[in-house]
Amino acid sequence: MTQRSPKATAERNRTLDLASALVRGAVAAGLGLGSLTVLVMVLWISSPYPDSGPGGVLRAAAGVWLLAHGAGLVRPDTLSGVPAPVSMVPLLLVLGPVWLAHRAARDAAEPEEGRPGPSRAGAFCAVTAGYLLVVVGAAACARGGSLRPDPDTLVFPVALVVAGAAAAGVWTAAGRPFGPLPSWSPLVLQEAIARTLFRDRAEAACRSAAAGVTVLLGGGALLVAVALGRNAGAAQDAFLGLAGDWSGRFAVLLLAASLVPNAALWGAAYGLGPGFSLGTGATATPLGLDGTPAVPHFPLLAAVPDQGPGSLLNGAALAVPVAAALAVAWFTARRAAPADAPRAQAWSTRETVRVTLLAALGCAAGTALLTAVAGGPLGTGALREFGPVWWLAGPAALVWTSGIGVPAALLLRLWRLRTPGWAWRRDVPEADEPPATARAAAAVEAEAEEKAEAEAVIGRRRRWWAPWRGRGAAGAAGDAAPGGNAAPAASSLPAPGTAPDAAPGALVGAGAGRGDAGFEPYDFLPTDPWHENDFREARWASLKRGSGGLMADFPAAPASPVDPAGPADFADPADLAAGRPAPDPDRPGPTP
Repeated sequence: MTQRSPKATAERNRTLDLASALVRGAVAAGLGLGSLTVLVMVLWISSPYPDSGPGGVLRAAAGVWLLAHGAGLVRPDTLSGVPAPVSMVPLLLVLGPVWLAHRAARDAAEPEEGRPGPSRAGAFCAVTAGYLLVVVGAAACARGGSLRPDPDTLVFPVALVVAGAAAAGVWTAAGRPFGPLPSWSPLVLQEAIARTLFRDRAEAACRSAAAGVTVLLGGGALLVAVALGRNAGAAQDAFLGLAGDWSGRFAVLLLAASLVPNAALWGAAYGLGPGFSLGTGATATPLGLDGTPAVPHFPLLAAVPDQGPGSLLNGAALAVPVAAALAVAWFTARRAAPADAPRAQAWSTRETVRVTLLAALGCAAGTALLTAVAGGPLGTGALREFGPVWWLAGPAALVWTSGIGVPAALLLRLWRLRTPGWAWRRDVPEADEPPATARAAAAVEAEAEEKAEAEAVIGRRRRWWAPWRGRGAAGAAGDAAPGGNAAPAASSLPAPGTAPDAAPGALVGAGAGRGDAGFEPYDFLPTDPWHENDFREARWASLKRGSGGLMADFPAAPASPVDPAGPADFADPADLAAGRPAPDPDRPGPTP
């Protein structure tokens, strides 16, 4: 028997993974097409007056599915005999195909348990190819139907939408990394992405831009809801006039629901100022509706303002871009001056302005992209232009967010960095406490907490005559002196008139003399305990706890040589007369 080599097995597994990714892409496209086909079939069956057979329904469902990817459709059967384009994409329908392609690519790029998965590029290409195979089949099926796809739109934007969703899925499977860029990208960008500071600023700008776009969409939806509430009678008449049976009204309701995101973007463009087109000769702005609009009979279009100059209520729509600019400023200022970071880590004024402008640019780009897909032609003649104009809405969003967002971000940064009454900042002391005293108190408090934690971790039994190991022996001896005369080692500063070598064997520290009634923790200079034995043991215990028990115990100190004459249990009277403290029995004796 022959045994396969590991290289052949790896190649076979890689081929199987790519084939599985291809099937995943095809299944994702089939699920989206099948679910939409079932919905169209249910509406056709429930209709009392069907005008085509099952074949026509399947072709129409394939056309609507391609429209959900951004493809342009052509309606050949018109009263004038001229084919009419239908390019307005219901944005709610886009969510289904995009989510399915994203999920298929994410699952294909994730490695299975027990063996590595395919490469990211391979998973992306395989899923995209499998999805586009179904797209080509659906386009061939819908070619003879009532809604025929435009072949020029199958590459752009259909293929671009599928590739973008698959790339987002692969990026999600990789953990959403912000870099590194591919090797073919410019070297300047690669070096910039490699810097942590650049990544932090870019992430903050993207978050602020997303917040601005979200506020614009929410404000636009609010404008549409208010306008529909004011014209509820006209919307009801349009809804009831389009269909007389319940199945037709249900179909109109589904179409109106799928166009709600489009209406929100129309409202956002209206609040920004450029407004939207209602045909080739009419434009609706907060200043008024100019021209004669060519408005179809549809419930959502009842929110269109009346002809004539705008009123004060129409001008209130300008509050939407103001709110978006303030949202951009707020999200930028939160990162520029975070509340849980020291003042030294706050951004400078130039960095704050730069990130705010970058966020405004991102908000403008997102607004232009969304408004470009929110409208489109619905026919020939006056309906060639219908919806917001993206090349006007994008610059308007840039002007609003940068003109208001930059000053607002700077003011919010100054407000968050203010000193008086801001006691919840970590680096701001109390109002009646000098900064140097506050820093000294914080240092002493942190040192005490660290020592308590070290003793809790080490678990050594403290001796009653040395409450602070390593530094409190001299302090304890000073406290026990008769008459209240403390030893010279009770403080880290030598007493006046005392030589530095007056206590050669004493250990000084911040913990000495803490039991005195008049002890003041700010009357001495803090010492550096980093190299002391207790703190070394604490650091060693922390590392051992973090390693999960892999590290050994702290090495014990080498035993001091024992004097043949025995340890000195009693102090020399000459030393006591000279004012020198008794030697510590735990420390080695003087070197001869």
